[in-house]
Amino acid sequence: MIGVFVTFRYGDDFDEARVRKIAENARGKFEGMPGLRSKAFTIDVARRLAMNFYVWDSDDAAKGFFTEALLAGVAGLYGVRPSIEFVQIAALVENAGA
Repeated sequence: MIGVFVTFRYGDDFDEARVRKIAENARGKFEGMPGLRSKAFTIDVARRLAMNFYVWDSDDAAKGFFTEALLAGVAGLYGVRPSIEFVQIAALVENAGA
């Protein structure tokens, strides 16, 4: 498994309501997506950033998703280009079905 942090850093133009609306509108696009185990949309108001965290089944699925075209589109949607960090997941605890 691989995790991906997608971080949008804002200045004084941070708009929490706008970021929440983007997340709510985008949520359905990721439900049932092949190779994607989970995705969390997060907001850190104090640091003026939005961070999305993905858990993918494989490196290929993760790296295949984050194309240059996708990043350009997401930058247009959020109003800022994100930084992308890939990490290996050593262990994952999922309690949703418990």
